[in-house]
Amino acid sequence: MASEARLHPPFLSPFRREEAWAQPQAEVDDDELASDEPPRRRGWRSLLHPFVWVVVLPTLLTAAFEYLVAADQYESSAQFIVRTPQPTESLNSLGQMLGVAGNATNSDVHSVDAYLLSHDAVDALGRPRLITIFRRPEADPATRLWFADPQPETLHKYYRGQVDILTATDTGITTLSVRSFRPEDAKALASDLLKLGERRVNLLNQRMFDAGLASATRQVREAETLVEAAQNELTAFRQTRRDVSPDQTGLAQIQLVTTLQQQTAQARAQLESMAAVLPPSAPQYSATARRLAALERQVGTAKARLAGPGDSLAGGLGEYEGLQMRQQLAAKQFEAAQAGFQSAREQLLKQQLFIVPVVEPNLPGKALHPKRLSIIAIVLFGLMFAYAIGWLILAGVREHAE
Repeated sequence: MASEARLHPPFLSPFRREEAWAQPQAEVDDDELASDEPPRRRGWRSLLHPFVWVVVLPTLLTAAFEYLVAADQYESSAQFIVRTPQPTESLNSLGQMLGVAGNATNSDVHSVDAYLLSHDAVDALGRPRLITIFRRPEADPATRLWFADPQPETLHKYYRGQVDILTATDTGITTLSVRSFRPEDAKALASDLLKLGERRVNLLNQRMFDAGLASATRQVREAETLVEAAQNELTAFRQTRRDVSPDQTGLAQIQLVTTLQQQTAQARAQLESMAAVLPPSAPQYSATARRLAALERQVGTAKARLAGPGDSLAGGLGEYEGLQMRQQLAAKQFEAAQAGFQSAREQLLKQQLFIVPVVEPNLPGKALHPKRLSIIAIVLFGLMFAYAIGWLILAGVREHAE
């Protein structure tokens, strides 16, 4: 009615009204029109404003879900270090305080981390147990495990979302975090994962130990085979010769030849001295001559046995010394193989991994997830930013159209 009063002033005469119509009318401001609207209509228009639908309403729905529907999730954390007994040139202060030796390589640490997040860890923890934990009655429909009998990939994906592993590159400390809908479930899973990590490290150590000692063990067995073969050949030679120690037998034979030669020389000298005073027919001369001849025959026989053709002690002694040399070489090779085996074993023991717990899994007393205020703030500012971008785009389009 106010607008009509402006268009048709009641205090003007008909002629003045025509003049008023003839004059250009002033533009009516939209704010003036809006101010003349009833308060109830202005309230509905404010509720239909795009800002309410784009920003306010989604933020309120998010807040309602986070505070009324979303279930609390408890987080249990533990920290550990993967170490080796091998000392390093420089240790950080934490390693010195813990009294441990060298750091493990990045590949060793990441292998443990990868195992704790793998299908093998899910199977080791037990699929039925994990399904029960991730489908607790207090869990909300949005964050719980949806399926009572999920596929292995589905369960593994959900498990990866509830377990987080982060390794600090500067200190080497690995932080293990487990989220669950009950505090005791989170602590139990974190403790079991630490045990699985230790078990995995022990398995890696055993595999590395066996693989590293395989070559050294093979060399020791080959050396043992050579020693046994040389010993068997030496035993067969002794049995064939019927002589336990041919070298001692040869030495005794040499001593016998030497003794016989000395006796022969004495008998010859005695016989020559007798020839000067006694005739050859004298009994003493004949006895000495017979004794000299016997000694010469014994010397010839002893020399023939020692170094004569055929089956002599010299030939057998050469073969025996060759067998002894082979046995000694095999024994030295066996000793070297044993020393190499022991050295490889000690080196592998120095390279073995072990887990040093830094912080044991805790029993959470307060739910850390979901971070409701952070989620609501992110939604609010994100929608406000999107609304501002959209408003700027529409304003530019309108300005371009005008």
